[in-house]
Amino acid sequence: MTEDRACLLLHGFTGGPYEVKPLAHHLMNKGCCCVTPELPGHNGNLRNLKNYTRYDWIEAAEKEAQKLVQQFGSIDLVGFSMGGLLAAHLATLYPVRRLVLLGTPIIYVSPARLFKDVTERLAKRDLKFYNWKKQTPLQAVFEFMRLVKELKGDLGKIEAPTLIIHGQADPIVHPYSSKYIYERIQAPKELVVLPNSKHLLCLEAEAEALFCKIEAFLEPAEVTVPV
Repeated sequence: MTEDRACLLLHGFTGGPYEVKPLAHHLMNKGCCCVTPELPGHNGNLRNLKNYTRYDWIEAAEKEAQKLVQQFGSIDLVGFSMGGLLAAHLATLYPVRRLVLLGTPIIYVSPARLFKDVTERLAKRDLKFYNWKKQTPLQAVFEFMRLVKELKGDLGKIEAPTLIIHGQADPIVHPYSSKYIYERIQAPKELVVLPNSKHLLCLEAEAEALFCKIEAFLEPAEVTVPV
């Protein structure tokens, strides 16, 4: 991987660049130029999300893609959770070489999965994740749901080779989402399920294996010269 390659990495709803930065650092160490923008309203105070709509998130992602395309000609895209939907959308608009979708939401969490995760966190006295999420304005949640409904139609238009990865133990986005995505993308594709990972894939115990898998997928194919 060389600096003539660029990768745009998009974080999830209510999250931030920290969700994808470990992967970005891995790819940068391999010589790839990586950009991890902060989407509007995701500045650490979730209450600010009430001031933004899905159109703001889409526009911000498009602007970042435009800048990279102008500089590099074609780009790779990695989208985590809501960022996966945005990345899928961008892949229908810009010259995208490879697309990676991580824990991308189409089908929401099942009550059983959520209950199991909360029970495990209660046992560890660690509910910071859910206490943080409770600050999310309801209006922003509706915007997120509308974004899912509107952008999932782009999946069938994707032409770039696509790697889809999901955590089998994800309590936030049901793994059936990735199966749904896999079935609708017509481009060359691969579905990988990480058996011991939850939602925050780049921060999970299997993260290193995840990074190596993505690195190999994004590695430019070698050109064979006829003898």
